[in-house]
Amino acid sequence: MLVVKEQTVKDLVTDEIAFEAVEAVFAAMARGDAYNFPVVREAIGYADALYGFKSGFDRSSLALGLKSGGYWPGNAERGLTNHQSTVVLFDADTGRPKALVGGNYLTAVRTAAASAVSIYHLAREESSVLGMIGAGHQSTFQLRAALKQRKFDRIIGWNIEPERLSVLEEVAAEHGIPFQRAELEILCKQADVIITITSCFSPLVMKNWVLPGTHIACMGTDTKGKQEVEAGLMPQAKLFTDEVAQSISIGECQHAFEAGLINQDDITPVGAVISGSHPGRSAADEITVFDGTGVGLQDLAVASIAVEVAVKNGLAQEIDF
Repeated sequence: MLVVKEQTVKDLVTDEIAFEAVEAVFAAMARGDAYNFPVVREAIGYADALYGFKSGFDRSSLALGLKSGGYWPGNAERGLTNHQSTVVLFDADTGRPKALVGGNYLTAVRTAAASAVSIYHLAREESSVLGMIGAGHQSTFQLRAALKQRKFDRIIGWNIEPERLSVLEEVAAEHGIPFQRAELEILCKQADVIITITSCFSPLVMKNWVLPGTHIACMGTDTKGKQEVEAGLMPQAKLFTDEVAQSISIGECQHAFEAGLINQDDITPVGAVISGSHPGRSAADEITVFDGTGVGLQDLAVASIAVEVAVKNGLAQEIDF
């Protein structure tokens, strides 16, 4: 079995590599070549931690495996990332363990890749103002990936703890792009693209604040009860997601679906846009929403590429198992 350490993944997997892997697996899902298994996610009753498994199989790439991990809110005090995860890949022909891959950086970069894919395929080409809601660990990954998709000339940011916006200001400065701190209503009324990446359980983006033509990538809602966008916005928008079943159960669309404001058929897998079976945005004034719930196949796709690159560079450790 191969072992690819966390630092090795960080050194080798670029935004571009993650983008290509996630885009390909979304298309495979839409074709029916790849599917995710049911998610297990539980509060373990210790250390306030959430723990679970995401898994699946891609027949086109033969990526088979699972990501195990969760959220430990006390880790920051220990100098560790709150989100902890590990990916295990298996040989699709034999079922034998194939690789053990560090999953912390991988999770961050594949999540950012998902929103970047949505921006590339759904945002208006002339989009110039990017709104960032949330400034946690994942936010800088989101910002860097998004800046590769459009020629943004201004970034607006909001966070419940404003002082943490400094991490986004630093990324903006690296790219020579002006950064502005603003209240949520102002941000929503000025941004062409909005990325939400918080852990909120009540809406931050209200339907009357979002202008025609806006693209919103909702990346924080991945659990029952979480919410970043007012449910009433969903019937006004064209809805896309990574996986429809998760979108209506644990994703941003869960609230509108439960309220009867939208049907399951109103939500389109973004892979259908990638593969060309759905047109995606069809008018400049459409509001588009991507509900990024996070699927196991994203992790397996990026982990598989990480193993390939590590082997090629002689950085994968082989152990007897």
